[in-house]
Amino acid sequence: MAVTQEIFEKLEILTDAAKYDVACTSSGSSRKGRQGMMGNTVAGGICHCFAADGRCISLLKILQTNECVYDCKYCQNRMSNDVKRAGFTPKEIAELTISFYRRNYIEGLFLSSGIQKNPDYTMEQMYQTIYLLRTKYKFNGYIHVKAIPGADPLLIEKTGWLADRMSANMELPTAKGLDLLAPQKSRKKILTPMRQIQIGRSESLLLQDARIEKRRRLSLYQSESQTVLPAVSGGTLQEFHQDGRFVPAGQSTQMIIGATKETDYEIVHMAQALYQQFDLKRVFYSAFVNTTGDSRLPDTKERGPELLREHRLYQADFLMRFYQFRADEIITKENPNLNVSVDPKCNWALYHLDSFPVEVEKADYHTLLRVPGIGVKSARRIIMARRRGTLDFNALKKFGVVLKRAMYFITCHGHMMIPIRLNRTFILANLLGLKERLPKEIEAQGTGRQMMLEDVMQGW
Repeated sequence: MAVTQEIFEKLEILTDAAKYDVACTSSGSSRKGRQGMMGNTVAGGICHCFAADGRCISLLKILQTNECVYDCKYCQNRMSNDVKRAGFTPKEIAELTISFYRRNYIEGLFLSSGIQKNPDYTMEQMYQTIYLLRTKYKFNGYIHVKAIPGADPLLIEKTGWLADRMSANMELPTAKGLDLLAPQKSRKKILTPMRQIQIGRSESLLLQDARIEKRRRLSLYQSESQTVLPAVSGGTLQEFHQDGRFVPAGQSTQMIIGATKETDYEIVHMAQALYQQFDLKRVFYSAFVNTTGDSRLPDTKERGPELLREHRLYQADFLMRFYQFRADEIITKENPNLNVSVDPKCNWALYHLDSFPVEVEKADYHTLLRVPGIGVKSARRIIMARRRGTLDFNALKKFGVVLKRAMYFITCHGHMMIPIRLNRTFILANLLGLKERLPKEIEAQGTGRQMMLEDVMQGW
């Protein structure tokens, strides 16, 4: 499509308005190219390029519209905020997505929206957009779309059969926070589409298993009888794009951190509940930015502390998802906020020195994961390598173990890397001397720049 000045101005407004929606996730969905369609999806293949603030820029991240009938105090698109408004038609977004994809600017689409008129109207517009992409434009790539709380469940379902991932944002960690800053929203309205997506995914997996078994039996019968049987196919909406898979890459959500006074204890336990009860793939945390200038909201001119808190929450989240930690192990009511000085795993180890040192030649996988400096991959490599021979500290380093952290908590053949006593003060002092890899904004604020629309539009 030809990008007119009007379209370009809309792009500037609506891509900028979408920047606070976090989408730094790999696709989680694998799909090969198909004859007559454009694009494919690789499970880990979306997040090739990141902006200075850590957010993915290989998706066209855009709002359908920044018009909104809600007046959430923290949102720059709130009804009472004086900002330029714009909106795309479904056809315009579909054509932009295809145009950008053909030029290799993007690998997929992240589509969100302000609430225009009402939730049903907004969800219908978003559905029409991805329906056009999948049917008229034969787009087979990755699509992440927001589920609008309060929208008709049928619209959520129709969208789920066409999208790879959906998300319904929690917005704020507690119902009390929502009542205070977003009174037009409610916890029940937000959780309803999340539950629908969870149930829909479970049912579609059962249907997929039944379909695979049916194909297997027909294949066996055909080979035995030498009879040519018609292919098992559908043609329904469910089978149009995802082979009967509903939201195959799963669902995610986002919580704004720092707009209200919730503790890290409340946030981490809320995240654990979401993972357990709604089968979420990711919970994203977004450090609050006061874009509205509202005096009732915290001032965020100095963003370092908020970003460091966001960083620690992501580390705690990884411990729950990949390291088999429970929320009550990471943080307690007595100490309701994460230690900003050291990462949560090191903090746990310092307060559980009775569990250390760990002998790497004998410890099981679960125990190795508890050691600071040993990650998921290095733990697996240790388990595999010690079956074939003995280990030493040089081998551990080659496996990816960060010995600067792990050396205080492990032994190899009964010996520590250097003779030290397990003393919390001593270990903490040495860990604080290490240069932790922090987000770039914290280490040097203002040195990075997010990729702008003008960067990809040059030479259009």
